[in-house]
Amino acid sequence: MQTKGLVCLVTGSSGLIGSESVKFFSEHFSQVVGIDNDMRSYFFGPDASTKWIAHELQDTVPNFTQKHTDIRNISELETIFNDYGADIQLIIHTAAQPSHDWAAKEPLTDFGVNATGTLHLLEMTRKYCPKAVFIFTSTNKVYGDTPNFLPLVELDERWEINENHRYYQHGIDEELSIDQSKHSVFGASKVAADIMVQEYGQYFGMNTGVFRGGCLTGPNHSGAQLHGFLAFLMKCTLNKEPYTIFGYKGKQVRDNIHSFDLVNMFWHFYKNPKQGEVYNAGGGRFSNCSMVEAISLCEEISGNKLAVSYSDSNRIGDHIWYISDVSKFKSHYPEWNYRFDLKTTLTEMFLSMSQRG
Repeated sequence: MQTKGLVCLVTGSSGLIGSESVKFFSEHFSQVVGIDNDMRSYFFGPDASTKWIAHELQDTVPNFTQKHTDIRNISELETIFNDYGADIQLIIHTAAQPSHDWAAKEPLTDFGVNATGTLHLLEMTRKYCPKAVFIFTSTNKVYGDTPNFLPLVELDERWEINENHRYYQHGIDEELSIDQSKHSVFGASKVAADIMVQEYGQYFGMNTGVFRGGCLTGPNHSGAQLHGFLAFLMKCTLNKEPYTIFGYKGKQVRDNIHSFDLVNMFWHFYKNPKQGEVYNAGGGRFSNCSMVEAISLCEEISGNKLAVSYSDSNRIGDHIWYISDVSKFKSHYPEWNYRFDLKTTLTEMFLSMSQRG
């Protein structure tokens, strides 16, 4: 096997976090190898296809190579890992079935991608490049609906947690239980993957990190109704398409982290890795909004009025209020901080969508 220099392997390389990772780490590695088979178009239809990002990366990132590979196929993965071997220094695993609504339609597909696919990648890493850093994009849905039983208060435009609660200042930390709750099928498959990544770190002593994301967002998000809250909202506002709010009076709160800020977290972890560590990774108190507040911002930025309808039925397992506490990560990596607030992110998203047409 010929040496290929430092190699960074990115799964889901055409997705939001994957493509951001390709661009970021291409400046620090000899080669970036992407694994992506555009399953997002299978999950959410042709409008959600990520092929446009794949073409853009191939045109603009000279040290990037994409493999059209399904992470459920371990023999295809083994060919890639065998080819690059110990030259692989970093694996960023972002490939996923990301919607709890869609997961209920095809639980076997969801578990195959999210859980079995993750195990395949961990085992290939252990076999071919055990000293590499393995980063997994988990989700706050591993906490299930437990956050909905916190002491929440209804305000004019949002739900908020009682100001006397310990989560009020910074948000929800990693000590919240992931047991005895309704996760959704998607949440359960991500729990399985999340725990396995921790186990490979703690049991096998591998450098693995779990990042439990809030709402991940940014200009490269191919937003769809079932996934990509802010991107789909801005898309509907820009194109004057109808938008439906599902439950909680549109006051449900999400924290939103820009793809660059999350990938920058990965960079700090890579430089000083740990074994089986878990971090909540969202916008925190720095960047969060209710759906009502997000709609107002999208209308302000675009100059368009959004046609909104309302359904009383909330999505199963949906959070009423969720804000990530990133204090643990900041305590481990004090040089990291946010760059993109909510309005900056939405403005960037608007400009990108306007240019794409």
